[in-house]
Amino acid sequence: MTRNISPQGAADRYLKERKPEIAESTYHNHKYTLNAFVEWTEEVDIEAVSELDGMYLHEFKLYRREQGINEVTLYGNLCTIRVFVRWLQSMELVDEGLAEGMMIPDPDDDARDEMITEETAEKILNYLDKFEYGTRSHALFAVLWTTGFRIGTVRSLDLDDYYPEDHYIEVVHRPESGTPLKNKVEANREVNLHTWVCEILDDYFEMHRHNVTDDHGRKPLLTTSQGRPARSTLRQQIAGLTRPCHYTGDCPHGRTIPDCEANSYKYAQRCPSSVSPHSLRRAAITNWLNEGHRKELIGDRMNVSPKTLDKHYDARTKGEKRELRREQFELKK
Repeated sequence: MTRNISPQGAADRYLKERKPEIAESTYHNHKYTLNAFVEWTEEVDIEAVSELDGMYLHEFKLYRREQGINEVTLYGNLCTIRVFVRWLQSMELVDEGLAEGMMIPDPDDDARDEMITEETAEKILNYLDKFEYGTRSHALFAVLWTTGFRIGTVRSLDLDDYYPEDHYIEVVHRPESGTPLKNKVEANREVNLHTWVCEILDDYFEMHRHNVTDDHGRKPLLTTSQGRPARSTLRQQIAGLTRPCHYTGDCPHGRTIPDCEANSYKYAQRCPSSVSPHSLRRAAITNWLNEGHRKELIGDRMNVSPKTLDKHYDARTKGEKRELRREQFELKK
């Protein structure tokens, strides 16, 4: 029961316990950082601190960087989060060793924020087309890349939510049967699918989908042999698929692949190039923006407000935005 405590609840308990023990300035710094941390957990749909892992903490680091804070402030933020995670460990709310595994960058180091590109996504899809066609991995990646769904959204889909003849998926908030959506009923929508995505889904259903129901008697769109996959299972699959060694056979980090710690799905997130579903969502949204689609339409499709889209998801460079304006105003030579 305790392990289901929310990030907000855990932060409140931590701050209440620490307030008598630390200086007032330190308390306010911790409170400020944890407020940002809780805001981020809401954005990536973390419902309980027990879901936190190394990849999520890495995502928080990228999130704070994207907000424009300098490296010294980032260093301070991550040190605070590490102390908080150690407290979570002492309460047996997260896995032991999570805090010790955090990689906190030296504030004097150059900061880099790598994100999956359209070219990389195409390489992964080409690999899946050739070697893992019609598998759950293929269906999962194709849907996430083209819809920008949150991982909780793709997990929530039922077989009956898919309309193959009309090429769309219906997203429905169903809290009473175990699949709530981050934005609740406001997230309900119908999302169009490309024909090629429908072909992959159709073949997945025919060749690899398990004919199972979940604990509520529903038929999940994506399945395991036991029923509806856990979000951690889907996150692990994305981390595994986005390792360069998986889809190219080569390692850009100079590692010996058979001896690499990330050379398994269980530890795939330890690859420096692997990404989380949230990074894939951000990349998908950026790709749709680069293709010139209106933010209002993208927001409706991805269930994100224009303000949040600008703040957290638009990863285009100034040059990319300028080129898009050139195309739209027909100024390209």
